[in-house]
Amino acid sequence: MNASDVITLGQDALLMGALIAGPLLLGILVVGVLIGIVQAATSVQEMTLSFIPKLIILVLLLFFIGNWQIGVLVEHFQTLLMNIPIYLQ
Repeated sequence: MNASDVITLGQDALLMGALIAGPLLLGILVVGVLIGIVQAATSVQEMTLSFIPKLIILVLLLFFIGNWQIGVLVEHFQTLLMNIPIYLQ
């Protein structure tokens, strides 16, 4: 295993992390901005007003795309396991 293999594995790990966390973080970001706009317009500064919708969106996103996320992680892990002999050369 040389330096380029290690860099490639690191790049793949970062890509997987972004691919898995990206949709969840984007959904929470959109809801947070919308709630922030509403709070600024109405001068209501209640913390739970922003927390509860974000939590609901997170749960809904996990419900709808969680199966896809698990599939991507399993496929990536299987690829890593299949490539162990290549990396050990």
